[in-house]
Parts: sequence; C-alpha cells; structure tokens
Amino acid sequence: MKIFTVIFSAIHSLMALLFALAALVLVIISARMGWDAFNGGLDGVAAMAIIEAMGLLAAGVVALQIAETIIEEEVIRDSDISAPTRVRRFLSRFFVVVVVALALEGLVATFKALHENPAELPYAASILVAVSFMLAAWGVFVHLNRSAEELEPEAMEDAKQEDEKLK
Repeated sequence: MKIFTVIFSAIHSLMALLFALAALVLVIISARMGWDAFNGGLDGVAAMAIIEAMGLLAAGVVALQIAETIIEEEVIRDSDISAPTRVRRFLSRFFVVVVVALALEGLVATFKALHENPAELPYAASILVAVSFMLAAWGVFVHLNRSAEELEPEAMEDAKQEDEKLK
C-alpha cells in the first residue's frame, strides 16, 4: 500500500507543477498584454486590454493557489480529508480563490459589456449572481461544518498537528 501512496504523491506533485506552469504562462501573457496596451497609448482600448489582463492574472492566481493547495494538502501533509475540520479548511482555501477570481472575472465582463456590447450585460450579471450564490453556499457550508467539528474536537487537533509539517 505504501507504493500507492508514493505514486499518488508523485502524481499530485506533477499536477501541482502543471498548474504552476499554467499560472506562470498566464502571468507572462497578462504582462505582455499589459505592456502592449501601455505602449499602444493610454486610451479606452488600452484600458480594456488592461482589464482583460487582470482577468488572466486572476486565472493565474487560481492556478497557482490550486498548485499550492495540492502540494500542501496532498504531498507535504499527506492528509486525510475525511474529518470535518480538514474538509472545511481544504474547501475554504479553494473556494476563497475561486470566488475572488470569478468576482474579478464578473467585473471584467461587466466593464467589457458596458464599453463594447451592452447586450452582454446580463451574462456578466449572471456571473456575479452565481458568485454571490457560491459565497452564500460557502458560508452555509462553513457554518454547518463547524457544528460537525464540535462533535469531533480531536480532528481539530489532528489538523493543527498536520499544520506543523509546513513550518
């Protein structure tokens, strides 16, 4: 069984590396778009290019955070996410990044729709509405999960001990 653990850690490490590389490529593309916008003149077209670059940066942040979460949770900690505390912490790390990135993407889509095609405004608004539902659902999940944690206080201690591996 130990060999499977090693294989899974290697696969998780490879996945984290690929997410990190994707993040790096998105950052480079975003920087290039920003530089081109700056050199092209500081006007409305440049502003839209910068806003689109910000959307790519948000996607890069999501990819990098996913890579970090995979490394910390699956490789370094080698944690078992069956306990309510571990599930809440794992999903909270992921959700906070996704919610922020989607909110930023919704704002980018809103600005783009306002300036280029107002008919697309409902689509941008639907992204923001979906983000608000995700945020509310996450809050309900954390609340309900916290109640479950009170039934298993030893799980919180186990999670804190796993955190020591990161120091």
